[in-house]
Amino acid sequence: MNNGFGNRPRARDLGIVIGVLPPGAYNAITDVPGVRVGHSTIIQGNGALMPSQGPIRTGVTAIIPHPGDLFLEKITGAVVRINGFGEVTNTQQIDEMGVMEGPIMLTNTMNVPRVADAVIDWAFEHSNDMSVTTWGISPIVAETSDSYLNDARGRHVRREHVFEAIASARDGIVTEGAVGGGTGMICYDFKGGIGTASRVLPPDAGGFVVGALAQTNFGSRAKLRIDGVPVGRALTDYDERIQRESQGSVIVVIATDAPMSSRQLKRLGMRVTFGLARTGTQGGNTSGDFAICFSTTRNRPHHSTMPTLQLPQVVEDSAVINKLFEAVVEATEEAVLNSLFKAETMRGRDNRIIHALPIQETMEIMKRHGYPIK
Repeated sequence: MNNGFGNRPRARDLGIVIGVLPPGAYNAITDVPGVRVGHSTIIQGNGALMPSQGPIRTGVTAIIPHPGDLFLEKITGAVVRINGFGEVTNTQQIDEMGVMEGPIMLTNTMNVPRVADAVIDWAFEHSNDMSVTTWGISPIVAETSDSYLNDARGRHVRREHVFEAIASARDGIVTEGAVGGGTGMICYDFKGGIGTASRVLPPDAGGFVVGALAQTNFGSRAKLRIDGVPVGRALTDYDERIQRESQGSVIVVIATDAPMSSRQLKRLGMRVTFGLARTGTQGGNTSGDFAICFSTTRNRPHHSTMPTLQLPQVVEDSAVINKLFEAVVEATEEAVLNSLFKAETMRGRDNRIIHALPIQETMEIMKRHGYPIK
């Protein structure tokens, strides 16, 4: 299915089939029941950088884990630090309590405090009890840097953009590419952004769904691999070289309807590393690489009258867990590729141009390496 923004195809539309497990109906994180995704994209101005004014190439993405009250019905979750040169807010509380509360927000580096502040405003509007009769929400905001194309100093993501991203969140097809938090991002020196994919376990492994959504802003051209084919080596001279101070970052959000504890979700998050590595990255010294993982079937009530909290039993069967690991790796790899295939060429600050992955040339390289594309 051709998802989302523009006319560019996804990887699977072109016959690039990653792994062996089947995708869900939308091949997206929204295949996990109850999960929704929304974006707010800000593209304004052209030409020379005027710090704090523009040009603007940024935005914010919201992942909504379930349709209920996200504060009163907390989700079991975990955050895995792959490389810590970056930020995911409130990770200490998540690590301590094993739960998350509120939407998961993705944006650019300099907007993290503003997005977190807006999420608090949004939560207060939905509850009269927060910080009055009980504690307030602990926002989850993750970031990658879009300063190569965007006026990051302007911190242009405002309260209304955060509210828009949350309000626009839908199930089904997820818009991908240069949208939301991924608007100004760069992946393997091509235009990157938001990508998503999913996998469905076989019935004898529980039939669980695993979904991945990636905000991609990492990698160097020569290392790009597409299902094992070293595409990047043949495209190193495709366009002018870009020079970035940082080696980039990536955020991967993993959702599943498999009942898993926070500790088990950390194990899932570690497998994100293998999915990223299969696209050609080793992670960089100044790379902020994180996996944010949650289960939709082990919600914990904020208030409980039960003397012992009753939660679904977690998955313990080794064969099922191995399939979940496999699903994370495959969905992560394909989500990264979808962010590349769907993103379109963008001109940003100082007339800098980041080209989209050239589809025709890419497919010719795949065929030369014997890739079985019909």
